[in-house]
Amino acid sequence: MEKNLFIFAWVTVSLFIFAAGAAAEKIGTEIGNQAPDFQLKQMDGSTVSLSDFRGEIVFLNFWATWCPPCRKEMPDLQRFYEDIDAVVLGVNLTDTEISAHQVQQFLETFQISFPVVMDTAGEVSRLYQIRPIPTTYIIDSEGIIREKVYGEMAYEHLMKEYSKIKGE
Repeated sequence: MEKNLFIFAWVTVSLFIFAAGAAAEKIGTEIGNQAPDFQLKQMDGSTVSLSDFRGEIVFLNFWATWCPPCRKEMPDLQRFYEDIDAVVLGVNLTDTEISAHQVQQFLETFQISFPVVMDTAGEVSRLYQIRPIPTTYIIDSEGIIREKVYGEMAYEHLMKEYSKIKGE
C-alpha cells in the first residue's frame, strides 16, 4: 500500500512539473508566451528570422508608411536603436502599402538603420494579431513576450520598458 501511494505521489508531482514546464513554453501572442517565430525578407532580399535574435531583448515594431503615429515614432525608434544594446526589428505591413519603392523611400527619408522586414502577404501581422498600428511587442532574451504596446512609443517610453526588462 505504501509503495502504491509513493508511486501515485511521484507520478502526480512529475505530471505537475511537466505541465508547468509546458505552460511556460506556450507559443502565442500574449504576455508570458513564447513569441512565435517567423521568417521574412528585408528590402535587399536577405532573410531575417525572429529567432536570429534569441539571447537579446527585441522590440518588434509593426508599422506602415501611411500611418501618422508610425511616422512620428520612427525618429525615436532610430535613436533608441543607436543608443542601447537591444534589437529593434521593424515589420512593415507591406501588403497595405502602395509599393515597396514607397517603403524604401520612407526608410531613406527617416534614415532607418535597424533591420526592417517586409510582411508582403500579411501573414506575420495576422500571426501577431495586429489591429492598431504601430504595435510593439517587447520580447526578452529568452524569447518571451514581456509587453505589448499599442500606439506610438516615445524615446522615454522605449527606455523605460528596456530598463524594466534589463533590470530584472
